[in-house]
Amino acid sequence: MPPGAAKSLTFIERALVLEPNYALAHGVASWAHEILFARAGMHEENRRGAIEHGHAAITHGRADPMALAFGAFSVAMVEHDRKVAFDAFEEAVKLCPSYAPAYIFGSLPMGFAGHAERAIDWGERGIRLSPFDPLSFVACHGIWAGNFYLGRYEEAANAASKAIQSNPGFSFSYALLAAPLARLGRIEEAKAAVARLYELQPNFSIGQQCAAIGIIPAVAEPWTEALGAAGLSD
Repeated sequence: MPPGAAKSLTFIERALVLEPNYALAHGVASWAHEILFARAGMHEENRRGAIEHGHAAITHGRADPMALAFGAFSVAMVEHDRKVAFDAFEEAVKLCPSYAPAYIFGSLPMGFAGHAERAIDWGERGIRLSPFDPLSFVACHGIWAGNFYLGRYEEAANAASKAIQSNPGFSFSYALLAAPLARLGRIEEAKAAVARLYELQPNFSIGQQCAAIGIIPAVAEPWTEALGAAGLSD
């Protein structure tokens, strides 16, 4: 969430003063800026920070799968350059085929780009490789996106519920949970998820969120419609 991301940046910026080409530091900085951009006002400085540090992580991290994964995630989610991002994810898993975070971070932008089956496969693979990974909620988001796109609402709701179990304080997961619940006719549960979303992130806007992270219309439009049925007003 934004407070943690802002705090992390103070340390990462100090690391980059000491070592300007430190690929992993650029990768973490890009992710922190991505979080701040998507959830703390969508400020231009954070958009630029996510993109610039993301590309630096990819450029300097050709032998570092962790740096590649962080950088690729930010480039995909903020710049929406999926060609560069997906190539970097592929490079990361070539370097280390068992590196779970590459699959975890890769699954979400794949799902939001409409690569449904691949998003599900990568998300499930990341969780199999690291079942207790603190970032497994990101893989669950990718699995959600793939299943929601395919109209598998029960599976999408289960994926969102697992994301919440992994990280109950992450607001975005409740927006993911509410939509398939609404599609399944479980309106009261969907409304409860929206209420929790607003408790954690009062400024949440589905329209701004979809635009910020480049969700394709085939995913964004039914998600927006379902959240409206759950009581989320944009």
